[in-house]
Amino acid sequence: MLKQEQSLRLTQRLSPLQIQLMKLLQVPTALLDQRIKEELENNPALEDLSRIDMREESQSDSSATESDDENLDPDLDSEPNDNNEAEISLEEFLNEEEENYYKTHASNHSPDDEPWEMPVVQNVSFMEHLLGQLGMRDMDEKTATIARHIVGNLDEDGYLRRSLSQIADDLAFTAGIHCTEEEVEKALRIVQELEPSGVGARDLRECLLLQLENSGSREKAVLNAQRILRDHFEEFTKKHYDRIQRRLHLEDEEFREAVQEILHLNPKPGSAFESVKSNPYSVTPDFILEKDMDGQLHLSLNSRNAPQLRISPRYADILRAMSNDKNQKESAQFVKQKIDSARWFIEAIKQRQDTLMKVMTAIMEHQAEYFATGDEKKLKPMILKDIAEKVGLDISTVSRVTGSKYIQTPYGTKLLKDFFSESISREDGDEVSTREVKSILLELIRNESKKKPLTDEKLTELLQQKGYNIARRTVAKYREQLDIPVARLRKEI
Repeated sequence: MLKQEQSLRLTQRLSPLQIQLMKLLQVPTALLDQRIKEELENNPALEDLSRIDMREESQSDSSATESDDENLDPDLDSEPNDNNEAEISLEEFLNEEEENYYKTHASNHSPDDEPWEMPVVQNVSFMEHLLGQLGMRDMDEKTATIARHIVGNLDEDGYLRRSLSQIADDLAFTAGIHCTEEEVEKALRIVQELEPSGVGARDLRECLLLQLENSGSREKAVLNAQRILRDHFEEFTKKHYDRIQRRLHLEDEEFREAVQEILHLNPKPGSAFESVKSNPYSVTPDFILEKDMDGQLHLSLNSRNAPQLRISPRYADILRAMSNDKNQKESAQFVKQKIDSARWFIEAIKQRQDTLMKVMTAIMEHQAEYFATGDEKKLKPMILKDIAEKVGLDISTVSRVTGSKYIQTPYGTKLLKDFFSESISREDGDEVSTREVKSILLELIRNESKKKPLTDEKLTELLQQKGYNIARRTVAKYREQLDIPVARLRKEI
């Protein structure tokens, strides 16, 4: 049996404005322009005042030009007479140009002068550079095709990450060329002779050996370097220098010279060539922090965060006209939706600006000592909850604001997330930032003896002597976060 009943229910819904704001908060300044352009293209009721001003200025310039043309002497448009300039033929024009050549060209050149032209920089990709060299090699067409296919399979570092059998299969399926692994190997050897030296290698060991072999040097240090890489590569990567030196029966100076030869090689030969890469966008700061002569700090938003947007007056007029016509009810509803959407977007942009400034101001207040000095050791422990409570916003909102956002400071451009860190306790009970501990850890490693680097146990002991209550596994974690290898791999001879 069906029946109707009324009930009250409390639900939470996000308004279109709130949804727009949440999306815009996590957009960095570098991508905000693109987001605004998309909205302008999709919503004709939204206008960018800066673009309108430029368009109107352009139109006023063109109308002024037309007005000037209309005010010209009317006799100029009439048939030529004795007072007007007579028409000339192409032949006469060419002759006149030759006669007046001195007016535009100087004749004070010496026969000894060398012609000079402005150099034109041509960007050639890494692959084009290699293919150009292949074109000058003497080889049969089948080998050339295999070699070009190999070049096309090199990664950006210059390595061949596919096996010879896979290359042979590719050629059979894509080009209908049947070849053996030996034929692929032959073509690969040709590729490995190209510049930069080391391209076409299948692993780091082969890459370094190719560079030594292609150098053509027969010096003792080079030959010893080849022996180290060929017979003791794994031990060399682990820096077991003493063991290698004993097995090769090398004196200290001989071993040192061989290792220096290896260290001067390029592990990524492809990166040595300036390939053409398009950078989607460079780091664009969302905030700009400046310090005046009195040491006072002034925070401002990047001007690109504050576009001049408005609702199109023409669309507003169209809506007013349609609202009085019952036959255009659907059209009026469409126009109203576009205007509402434009209004929400403009309001979301304004709220985005206010929220960004509010959050960044709270971060500056919390980290006042750091922003006054630029010393990372002055950074205090700070988590998202601390800022959320200060500004009265949800933690998720603060996370959106600080994610992928940068601030330009007198001490460099910084990522906002770098100002956040957990805390650890000192022996005196004070809470300090983990950034402070990492900074001291980095300083200890920079000042260590490279012949006998500090182990994690020794680093833990030194930090505890400075009053930081920290465990060895925590030191190891911080060291890894700083991309610093273990002591054995930091050792130098």
